[in-house]
Amino acid sequence: MDFGVVLQTDPPASSVVELMRRAERRGFRYGWTFDSAVLWQEPFVIHSRILEHTDRLVVGPMVTNPSTRTPEVTASTFATLNDMYGNRTVCGIGRGDSAMRVAGRPPNTLARLADAIGVIRDLAEGREADVGGHRLRIPWVRDGRLPVWMGAYGPKALAMAGRLADGFILQLADPYLTEWMVKAVRDAAADAGRDPAEVTVCVAAPAYVGDDLAHAREQCRWFGGMVGNHVADLVARYGAHSGAVPEELTAYIEKRAGYDYSHHGRTGNPDTAFVPDAVVDRFCLLGPAEAHIEKLQRLRELGVDQFALYAMHDAKEEVIDAYGEQIIPALTG
Repeated sequence: MDFGVVLQTDPPASSVVELMRRAERRGFRYGWTFDSAVLWQEPFVIHSRILEHTDRLVVGPMVTNPSTRTPEVTASTFATLNDMYGNRTVCGIGRGDSAMRVAGRPPNTLARLADAIGVIRDLAEGREADVGGHRLRIPWVRDGRLPVWMGAYGPKALAMAGRLADGFILQLADPYLTEWMVKAVRDAAADAGRDPAEVTVCVAAPAYVGDDLAHAREQCRWFGGMVGNHVADLVARYGAHSGAVPEELTAYIEKRAGYDYSHHGRTGNPDTAFVPDAVVDRFCLLGPAEAHIEKLQRLRELGVDQFALYAMHDAKEEVIDAYGEQIIPALTG
């Protein structure tokens, strides 16, 4: 199992770079950041510094989208980073939640996302692509490589990830839901004539190592609110009891009142009071190192190839160090 760390690009950028360097020293192989142009600093500028100051870390957004950055711009950005630092990037992409809604626009359609996945990958790897009816190719790309991983929750998005993406990003760590969603992705890959094993599975969730479970829950409760935004979209589309999406995912948002993106992804978010302790425990990794190892072993058995931990709490360095000293060796040794 690989391990990644996910950070917000809050200023100062030097702190983000230093945390990524720390993560690489501790055995993490991937460094991810949020991508929401209004809420945080520009990630790709910071990605360049991360790549410059690390040796092996694979860097990318979790996740970008095909509207706040057009596909040809995204492809050129990744291709430039790869040309400068070697093929050490990965493109996490989705419909766009905070980035689009903060700008007053709805998330992208799945059709637009599907088109963008192929265009970004083809252009970044030096192939010609159709961009709005025009055939384009980036002429200076040589030996480029860019895996494109898609974030998804709902049935149509999961099927699309299986058909088109190099990897699937699931933003929660509940074993039951992970099993259900990984199966949906792999079934879609097989139906499309692909080898399901070729689709990398990445589970991303907050992790907090320590014995004070109540404190850990309060530090990570924000995550249930963030996931709740995506779940609310699914409920609006499919209904809460349609069977299209497991009620283990949808039931907890019944008391959700709204969401203020100024607190997005932050400890103490006042819009997450509706998230019960049981959901925090299911979606996140909390408790002593042994509890993390046990849950990660279960996720690995379900086909998870990477665990990417959100370090958005009051113990970033401590959790990165605990993973490097105790947890990563237990899952990779």
